[in-house]
This record gives sequence, structure tokens and C-alpha cells, in this order.
Amino acid sequence: MQEELNQFERNAVWILVPRPKITNVIGTKLIFRNKSDEDGNIMRNKARLVTQWYSQIEGIDFKETFAPIVRLKSIRLLFSISYVHKFKLHQIDVKSAFLDGFLQKEVFVEQPKVFVDANHPNHVYRLNKALYGLKQSPRAWYERLTTFLVDNDYTRGSVDKTLFIKRNKDELFIAQIYVDDIVFGSINITKVQQFVEVMSREFEMSLVGELSYFPGLQIRQLNDGIFITQAKYAKNLVKKFGLENVKHCNTPMSTTLKLSKDASGKSVEQTLYCGMIGSLLYLTARRPDISFSVGVCARYQADSKESHLSSVKRIIRFVNGTSIYGIWYSFDTNASLVGFSDTD
Repeated sequence: MQEELNQFERNAVWILVPRPKITNVIGTKLIFRNKSDEDGNIMRNKARLVTQWYSQIEGIDFKETFAPIVRLKSIRLLFSISYVHKFKLHQIDVKSAFLDGFLQKEVFVEQPKVFVDANHPNHVYRLNKALYGLKQSPRAWYERLTTFLVDNDYTRGSVDKTLFIKRNKDELFIAQIYVDDIVFGSINITKVQQFVEVMSREFEMSLVGELSYFPGLQIRQLNDGIFITQAKYAKNLVKKFGLENVKHCNTPMSTTLKLSKDASGKSVEQTLYCGMIGSLLYLTARRPDISFSVGVCARYQADSKESHLSSVKRIIRFVNGTSIYGIWYSFDTNASLVGFSDTD
């Protein structure tokens, strides 16, 4: 907790002022979590001070809140580019990234309950920069980072606004932004070192190294390719729905069963069914072998029956037996697109 508040002081996030009589003052709360690596091992304990965003008033405390976020297909494209050009990807994690964003509106927050200033117990903090939990924080951080990169001659993507590139003749540097995680790589290792130096001068980093973990993904970068899997996520998914001890299936869907609306079937809890579909859809990012089956079952979320739920559970049982499966990007392949189709 103390380290979190020390970070605020270093970043000049706020200043203690007398409580305003009219202006809205937003509450604060400390959140605790364990940060783990790709294998689920706890790396460190973390405390984060967040605002109680629900007390913010639109037009007074904030205006614009939208901030773009990377799509999984963009991450897959980045992996493809790296294996075509045969370079390794690296990762940096900006420490307390949202504390670097500048606010457009004057915002006041309460003092943390366990760290109230003894000399000024009724004072509040006026924010100079964004704070976790504020509705405008993601946008403020994105605008700050974008402005900094563009000023340093990095070009923002015209389609994917979280992609930044830098070209110099035949050399290519590419960086993908995912909130406070930045995945990057280059044909020229010097460009990688330059990027780290540029970022380190402006922001405080908590992690710099080869990419091995991305939210929900485990990445192994070998000399002959890249292997991407979602083993940890898959195991958590199976456990979440209580199917870890059920017999595995060899295929995600029966070849003899054809799903239909099943109007006469018994209805099931819609929240549970939609939750299963949503969890599986994220898994399809690295599991194309279940994409079709999940897509078929997703059609019946509005009026799901027991027959539909049984099919979804079969997919999860298949995932349970194949949790270590993933995508292998081999360096000995080419960049040509190849497609296969059946007669139907």
C-alpha cells in the first residue's frame, strides 16, 4: 500500500487541498490482488488505489471516455509478422500507467482511509493526473502514450490505432499496445534497444524482457518458431464450470448430431449458457479446432435448451483433454496464404 502511494508522489498525481464546498468529491478504495506468471505462480502481491467511479458525474467530472484496445486478431497478425521476418518479440509493462495520463477536467478524490493526513483529516486530493477507476483514465493514458510515440517518429496504424511502426529502408520496428502492456519487436535488435531507452526515459517500467505471457496466452519463442497456447486459461475454464473430473471427449462435436431450435426442449439458465459461450469464444483465439462448434452453439443463446447445453459441455470436455494444444508458427514456412475446403 505504501509503495502504491509512493508511486503517486513520484508521479505528482495529486495535491492535498481544502475540501471544496460545491464540487463533487469521489471516494477511493484499495484493491488487493496476487500477480502471477504464465504458470500461475505468484510473482508479487499488489495493492492498487482506485476511485469509486460510480460517483462520477458526466459533464462535471468527465467528458470523453473511449479508448481503443487491441483485438486478438491483431496480436495473431503480429506473431505472423515476427515469424515471417524471423525476429523475437519483447514486452514491457509500464508501471502504474494510468497515473501518467493528464486530465482535462478538475477532479477531487477522498484521502485513502488508512492513510489520512493527521494534520488535515478533512482535506481532499485534487488530481493532476488520472487515477485507476476514473472513467476517463484509459483515454487519458492512451492519448499521453500516443502523443509521446508520435513525437518520437513512430507512426500510428491507420486501421488499428493501437499499432505503432517505424520504418527505415528495409528495417521494420513494430509495437502493439494493450493498455499498459507493450509488445514489440524488430528485424534490427538495435531498434529494440532504442525503443526501450526512449520509453524508460519517459515512463517507469516494471518488466522488460522477451515476450512469454500475454493476457490469457502463454508464448514460447524458440529458435525454430513460436508456440502459442492458452493452457492456463483452458484449465481455469474447465474448473469454472465444474467439468474437470468428467470424462474427456475425442471431438468437440458429434458428427451425427444436428443442433436445432429444439422448441419442445427444456430451457436452461441463460446466464450460465451465455457465460460458457463467452468463455469459449475467447479460447478460439488460439484454438481454431473448436471455432466451428462454438459458433454453432452460440446461435442459441437467446433461447437455450438442455440439448444445446449438452453440446457446449461436450466442447468443454474436449478442451479439458486437449488443454495443452496451441498454434505453432514455424520459421521454416513461407508467407503465402493457403486454403483448404471440402465439397460442402
